[in-house]
Amino acid sequence: MSVLEKIRSKTGLLVGIVGLALVIFILQAAFDAGGKLFGTNKNSVGNIKGEDVDYPELKMKVDEYVANYSANGQQVDENTRQQIVEQAWSALVNERVLKSQWKELGIEVGEDELADLMLVHPHQYVTSYFTDRNTGKVYEQFADATGALDVKKLNSFVAKMTPEQEKFWIQLEEQIRDIRKNEKYFNLIKKGLYATANEGKNDYNATKRMLNVKYVFKPYSSIADSAIKVTDEEILKYYNEHQYMYVVEEATRKIDYIVWESIPSQEDIMELKKNMETVATDFREKKTASEDSIFIQNTNENQQIDIAQFKKGTINPNIDSTVYTSPVGTVFGPYMENASIKVSKLMKVSSSLDSAKVRHILIAYAGSGASQEVTRTKDQAKKMADSLTAIIKKGGKFGEFAKNYSDDGGKKMPPNKKETDDWMGKEGNYGWLNESSGFVEPFKRFGLDGKKGDVGVVESQFGYHIMEVLDVSKGRENRYTLGTITANIVPSANTTQSFYAKASEFAGKNNTAELFDKAVDAEKINKRVSNDIKENDRQIPGLENPKDLVRWMYAAKLNDVSEAFTFGNRFVVAKLVETKEKGFATLEQVKEEVTLKAKQEKKAEQFMAEFSSKAANAKSVDDYATKLGLTVQTADNMTFNSYSIPNVGRDDVFTGAVSALKVNAITKPFKGNLGVYVATLASENVTPAKDYKENKKAVALAIAGRVDYEVFEALKKLAEIEDHKARFDF
Repeated sequence: MSVLEKIRSKTGLLVGIVGLALVIFILQAAFDAGGKLFGTNKNSVGNIKGEDVDYPELKMKVDEYVANYSANGQQVDENTRQQIVEQAWSALVNERVLKSQWKELGIEVGEDELADLMLVHPHQYVTSYFTDRNTGKVYEQFADATGALDVKKLNSFVAKMTPEQEKFWIQLEEQIRDIRKNEKYFNLIKKGLYATANEGKNDYNATKRMLNVKYVFKPYSSIADSAIKVTDEEILKYYNEHQYMYVVEEATRKIDYIVWESIPSQEDIMELKKNMETVATDFREKKTASEDSIFIQNTNENQQIDIAQFKKGTINPNIDSTVYTSPVGTVFGPYMENASIKVSKLMKVSSSLDSAKVRHILIAYAGSGASQEVTRTKDQAKKMADSLTAIIKKGGKFGEFAKNYSDDGGKKMPPNKKETDDWMGKEGNYGWLNESSGFVEPFKRFGLDGKKGDVGVVESQFGYHIMEVLDVSKGRENRYTLGTITANIVPSANTTQSFYAKASEFAGKNNTAELFDKAVDAEKINKRVSNDIKENDRQIPGLENPKDLVRWMYAAKLNDVSEAFTFGNRFVVAKLVETKEKGFATLEQVKEEVTLKAKQEKKAEQFMAEFSSKAANAKSVDDYATKLGLTVQTADNMTFNSYSIPNVGRDDVFTGAVSALKVNAITKPFKGNLGVYVATLASENVTPAKDYKENKKAVALAIAGRVDYEVFEALKKLAEIEDHKARFDF
């Protein structure tokens, strides 16, 4: 047989192999794409207007935002990253929800308009990128003399941008283009809205038309709920007729959960004390202040140098009495304080004044927090302070310098004072101060640790203070400088593992809802409950960063029991108690509330029948009261905007009904939110306005003020957005 004939004879087999390979290729592609072929997409972080948003798309936008933050010198910690994820998601929602509106209406932003928004009259969003988020001030290199964004400096920056900065600028241009389109879109809607003259009149009457109402009222609370019986059919009927009241806007979950908190054992505490005894021994061997500081920093858990001054009665009671009689260099401890063990060393004993009279000249610098008008640098401020101090020491007039050079707002004369009067801060004079005075510590220390006539410079967060001690008290008080090393009392790894083992054992043994509940009852465990947990929630009371638990809830089935989750020193086992999906809540989920409402409905029907039968021929509110055994009540000076009825509470049905009455007209019996009523408008008092233009304008402004939020919310609702970001890490 020839080769060709052999090939022909195997054609069927080859076709089968090729076909199988194609099927495998297609299946592999489907799985790689997240299973879209089968109606699911494992890469989907959400859905907007029926289109999936894939993880890579959102991740790319998040990375762009992070890069922009970093380019501006911003630190991106975990909280900031989560905010960025929300910003990126909002941007995608904005694009998909609003871009179709822009396109349909032909909204565009031309190149000239964009250039104006970027470089001539910078949009506030542009300005925000050149503003320090911590201080709220424009970065110094981009600010003008008033602290505003300097357009010349901005243009100079753009002209000399690096390739990386150009990328950032192009991204910013796109953002501004979209922001401006948004503004145009919402402005179009606002310009198309208006208020009528009748709306202006109604707005006026809602607050100016005073109503004096007489009414009889039979509250639903006059019959106990337990006395009313409703059938399952009546409950179902009420639910079907009022299903619109039980809309679940966003899916939620409810869990029962148990927490095992790892707490230090006695052995852990004893081991920590033993370690701190070694620290105390090493501390004693340090002989200089420098050695002490380095040792404290290296040994403290937070790497902080904890050195502070104390006076009698303010030191930890465990060592308070011995500190005063001990020589410098004495080490105290280990001793307990709150949830920590400490070792302290007496580093210095000094004597300070009871009080001192001081004055100062503040030389601030840009960013120091004293004044936004100050533009000098920190170096310039220091040089200026040193120069003025030298002149003062040679006889320069302190008061004149304070008036002319101090950046302290206290030097300004209060409106109720005259030049010949004294006031706190005049010519830098702040009078007598003591330890409890509310001045910054360097300011106080110069006065209380100094002597009369001292002049010098100290630095605080407000800038450089040129200080002078004008007078001192006779009394002095010792102050004790202690250097302290702290070790927090925390559970050891073995202790923590033992608690985790308990949680894991419980989860393993009680892995069904029935077993979970039985174990909770049998072992008298404190069970916690958390309701209405949304998929993107990042907090559950008492749990640190519980996203893994939330993810489990949205992947689990009703009544599933979780494995043991770890949150810091806490271990959690949860049972999924309830799932609510977006849409209408099921009757079972709202049965308790619906049952109460059905009972109220039955009470209303019963009361209405009673009003009709016992007071069928009643002609006035007084007749109704007599025949029904009720009391006539009054509500004076009510308005349409009234939120409360005397002796009743808030019932908008009642307010609406009486506001529609004419004087002396009487309502038929009607159901309110709190009971059944009959009411009459006894009198009204209203002074008609000459016109209602101002009210009409106010109504129009109120409508326009709601446009941005309410229109966007309506568009989002129509887009049927699904948000599953919490299933992913960014």
